[in-house]
Order: sequence, then C-alpha cells, then structure tokens
Amino acid sequence: MIGRILKNIDFTILFAVLALSAFGTVMVYSASMVSGVMVYDVTPDYFFKKQMFSWGLGIAALFFGIIFPYKNYRRLFKLILLATVILLTLVFFLGHTSNNAQSWISLPLIGQFQPAEMAKMSLIIYLAAIYTKKKSYIDDFYRGLLPPIIIMMLVVVMILRQPDLGTAVIALAVSGLIIMSSGLKRSHLLLMMSIVLVAAVTMYQFGLSEEQLSRFDGAYQPFEYADDAGYQLINSYLAIHNGGLIGTGLGAGVQKLGYLPEAHTDFIMAVIAEELGIIGVSIVIGLLALIVLRGFYVSMNSHDTFGRLLAIGVSGLIGIQAVINLGGLTGLIPLTGVPLPFVSFGGTSLLMMMFSGGVLINIHAISKIKREQQDQIAA
Repeated sequence: MIGRILKNIDFTILFAVLALSAFGTVMVYSASMVSGVMVYDVTPDYFFKKQMFSWGLGIAALFFGIIFPYKNYRRLFKLILLATVILLTLVFFLGHTSNNAQSWISLPLIGQFQPAEMAKMSLIIYLAAIYTKKKSYIDDFYRGLLPPIIIMMLVVVMILRQPDLGTAVIALAVSGLIIMSSGLKRSHLLLMMSIVLVAAVTMYQFGLSEEQLSRFDGAYQPFEYADDAGYQLINSYLAIHNGGLIGTGLGAGVQKLGYLPEAHTDFIMAVIAEELGIIGVSIVIGLLALIVLRGFYVSMNSHDTFGRLLAIGVSGLIGIQAVINLGGLTGLIPLTGVPLPFVSFGGTSLLMMMFSGGVLINIHAISKIKREQQDQIAA
C-alpha cells in the first residue's frame, strides 16, 4: 500500500510544503541573527539551529502523514483527542510561561512542545470522524450536532485559559468550517451562527484581559499608541515600506535590528517584505494559497465523507491561520501571536503544519487509488 501511495503523491502540495518550510528556515536565520545576540543573549545561529532541528522532525512528520492511511485516524480519534486533553491539562501544572502565556511543556527528545498546536489538528480529526459517524442523523440537533460541539468548546476553553486567544480563535473557526460542511440543516446553521455571534460579543465585553483589549487600540489606532500597543504594527509598516517592490536584499533588513519585536515569529512576513519586497511576499502568499486551494480540490475529489471533512479542516486550518497572521501584521485585525504557517519560528507549529500537509497528500493518493480500482472494476 505504501508503494502505491508514493506513486500517487500530489507533487503540487509536496513542493509547496517543502519550499515554504525550507524558505522559512532561511528567513528565521535572517530575522533572528541579530536579535538572538542583542535581545536573547544567544549565538546568532541559535534560532536557526532550533528551526533546522524542527524542520528535520517536520520532514519525518510529513513522510508519516503521507504514508499512514488517513482512515486509521477515524479509528484512533478518541485516543488522539484524549491525549490532547491530557497534554492541555498538563500545561496548567507543568507548563512553561512565555509572553504571558503558559502554553509549553517539555517532552523528551523534542524539547518545548505546545499542545495547543496539536489540539487544532486533533479537533479536525475528531470532528471529521464524529460527524461522519453521525451522518445519518446529523439533522437531530441534540443527538447528532450538539454533543461534539460541547466537547469542541471544552478544548477551546482549555486553550483560551492558557491564555492563547489566537490559537483558540483558529480552533473555533476551523471547527465551525467542518461543522458547516457536515451537512447540517439551514436552521441549525443559522442557530450556530447566532450562538457564535453572541459568544464573540460576550467574550469581547467580559472575557478579554486588559492586555488583549489593548490590541484593538494597537491595530486600529497604532499611531496614538506608538510607544505601547501600536509599536509592533508601526515597525511592521516601516518594514513593508522599506522593502518596496524587490526589497533591500536578503539579510539587509533594518527593522529586525531591535526595532521589530518577535521578528522571527509572528512578524516574519514583515522581514520578508523588507528584504525581498512585494515579489517575495507574493511568492509566499502564492504558495500558501496553492496549498489551501489544492487542499479544497482534494476534499472535493475524496471518495468518502471522512476524507472530505478532514481535507476541508486541514485546508481551512492553513488558510485561516495565514489570514490571521497576515491580518495582524497589516493592522486589519488585532495581533494574536499566531505564527505564519510553515514559515515562522516555532517547532510545534512547523511539525504540525508539515504533518497536516502530509495528510492532504495521503487523502489525495488514496482517493486516486480508489478511483482507479473502481474504473478497473467497471471496465
């Protein structure tokens, strides 16, 4: 089976995933080589070496995602969800705090691991499996639709309590995409949209901390809060302005020299814009869009409901996370601390993104094999 899967690899997705992740590793070095010494008191290649290690693990995760038949996740979804909940619980007792969020735990061999990143993929697998199982009675709101939503919300609340607002929003949005794609009735869809709207307004009024609320000021009135909430965004604007069409050259950016905080993580696209210009930004966005659109194509051509929902969830995850990251560094939405898929520094994020790319490739390959088998039977 593995040989047949490898013969039917989707090279479009494979190329885009490898190109983005390799390019991201280079840009992490460029963005962090000065701040590593000035801000973090480490060697210039410290973050580059860590990202290279993560990229190596990511290659293994990508290969595993490609060769491991995706239907097995349907049998393992309860175990995957349970492991995720256990890890999210351990964060509250053993978690490492960084940037006011207690989100990381230490694992043997891997090092710092962020369970919230794993939770996004776990929710995708869980919801795709459970709504495939409940397909025959999905119109029954209390029996078919509601129970998985309650479990999903519990996981989202655990992420939100770290607090990790950005990851919680992504998990909620991707879950909503899968739920809307599961075949629920229009009346249930309108009810769900109303619940989400009420929850969003309630969270804004009562659930956000003072620091999180200040991000709205930083996004929409950055120059009035130039020394505080708007500082990062203003320097992001300067980086984008400096880059112009072709950029200042790889490694020659100025804003990463202590002016732009977290240049190698949340704001790596600003560094790309300054050093490689609009052309570099367009290539990165184009590759991300290619993965997302190809992923939706894979979902439409999947031969079963589980594969379709799984591909929709993975494609939505990559697309939504990219939009939120890019929206934050351009001031369209408040900053949430979300990494750019495949590109930003972050071992767990890179690992899970490359694994998710492998899952898309696996769905494509197995669906193609099944179609060929059906064609042979029909002939």
